Amino acid sequence: GAVMLRSLGSFLCLWALRLPVAPAGSGAAAPGLDVASYRERVRAMFYHAYEHYLESAFPYDELRPLTCDGQDTWGSFSLTLIDALDTLLILGNVSEFQRVVSVLQEGVDFDIDVNASVFETNIRVVGGLLSAHLLSKKAGVEVEAGWPCSGPLLRMAEEAARKLLPAFQTPTGMPYGTVNLLHGVNPGETPVTCTAGIGTFIVEFATLSHLTGDPVFEDVARKALKALWKNRSDIGLVGNHIDVITAKWVAQDAGIGAGVDSYFEYLVKGAILLQDKELMSMFLEYNKAIKNYTKFDDWYLWVQMYKGTVSMPVFQSLEAYWPGLQSLIGDVDNAMRTFLNYYTVWKQFGGLPEFYNIPQGYTVDKREGYPLRPELIESAMYLYRATRDPTLLELGRDAVESIEKISKVDCGFATIKDLRDHRLDNRMESFFLAETVKYLYLLFDPDNFIHNDGSVFDVVTTPYGECVLNAGGYVFNTEAHPIDPAALHCCRKRKEEQWEVEDLMREFYSLKKTKKFTLKRTSDHGEGESTKDPEDAPSEKSEEKRNSKKNSHSLLSCPSQSFNSKLAVLGQVFLDNT
Repeated sequence: GAVMLRSLGSFLCLWALRLPVAPAGSGAAAPGLDVASYRERVRAMFYHAYEHYLESAFPYDELRPLTCDGQDTWGSFSLTLIDALDTLLILGNVSEFQRVVSVLQEGVDFDIDVNASVFETNIRVVGGLLSAHLLSKKAGVEVEAGWPCSGPLLRMAEEAARKLLPAFQTPTGMPYGTVNLLHGVNPGETPVTCTAGIGTFIVEFATLSHLTGDPVFEDVARKALKALWKNRSDIGLVGNHIDVITAKWVAQDAGIGAGVDSYFEYLVKGAILLQDKELMSMFLEYNKAIKNYTKFDDWYLWVQMYKGTVSMPVFQSLEAYWPGLQSLIGDVDNAMRTFLNYYTVWKQFGGLPEFYNIPQGYTVDKREGYPLRPELIESAMYLYRATRDPTLLELGRDAVESIEKISKVDCGFATIKDLRDHRLDNRMESFFLAETVKYLYLLFDPDNFIHNDGSVFDVVTTPYGECVLNAGGYVFNTEAHPIDPAALHCCRKRKEEQWEVEDLMREFYSLKKTKKFTLKRTSDHGEGESTKDPEDAPSEKSEEKRNSKKNSHSLLSCPSQSFNSKLAVLGQVFLDNT
């Protein structure tokens, strides 16, 4: 086997030499690439698609661009509108953002008898609503007093996520792939779910738990992640599909692409969002196994998860997210090398075919389409932030040119059914406006607020103290919905995080026997209030809690303290006689 692989490796090497190369001089053209004009072309692309969706397809999920009408695809919740909402703000359109927020509040109902994909509903609907909720103040929406810990979009996100919870009630904690939004899991539902459909919840569900104070969402997402980890093979790989009742692997192909992709992505993004060392160490273990068994000459193949033998020497367009993920963990050199391999495929076809046979250097039968996916552009955006390499802008340029040339029609942009003869399909996936256009725009817009380096931020007063928002460091979910990591520290209501306060209160109460005092805030809102508040009364357990919790906070996270405006912002305590 090893000999065969080595010869395959050298064959790939030789074959890579005859890959199409960029025309001479194209590298020199990049510094002159007019970023502003491409940015405007991307903006025009967005509106061409968005306006036709509103005109011809709303309130259906998606636009059918060849027939200028609409269809429901993933449920029945005006999906394209939810998916495109935060893109509107990234393009700077606050008035339309505000209008859509009120349309969604009126018109979207999750109490419907529809079988929905648990994965797709989470990443597109829950993710889109959470992102829009967290950006709504920036977009000039009148927010509730308790925002970001409450609000109509947050309630909608929570309602949608609750509809998904029945799927997680399995012996393994790994969810079913489909749920009926009205009745829960259907009696005859298949127990076979793909790996990504199990491991792509932590970003949205942990955000929900931190904002609402209900731990159930983060708990089920973590349990599912751990179940996958527990069921990895002896050589450290996971397969493609697993039975969520028996935990037996049904499809045993291991790779980084379809069916597995966003599980790895969410280990990294979950680790960053939650400052969670355990999730990161899981990913780094997988990363070693992926390098050992699936990587050949900066390409990644599919292998048998138990033996490590090559099962498909195929590159899938969905795998193009990987260089972006590598850049997030700082592995920029490897990321660039793999990116450049993928870019050669793009140049060969003017898009990425769904499957590409690496040794043959051509498309795979029945997999010649390009549904305007974002993954290669997403990686270019991350890598451009990391390196400023002009080649990355060239990919952006090529993407704009080919999408406009091949897929633009009168009513929007159509999926490319076959990259060889440019036949089109009557579909415009919602991710075109959520991801493809957004990543293109962010590639060409270096000063966008999303790229904020922390030099500007907003301070918001919540019922749980003050918190900082919009300081940058956004974590994109796998549908390109940005989540502000700082927001997770605004609403902490969980009891175990109150030990610090309980201890302080105990000290004050013991002081109180000798000296009458009230606590005052230094800030100008709110008079000093009495401390006789039942919820702040010190509990017997606070001592044990303090010991058990002392080390649970990462040095990098700064949970806001959850007491009600009793102490000054900097924690000083003022007695009556000061």
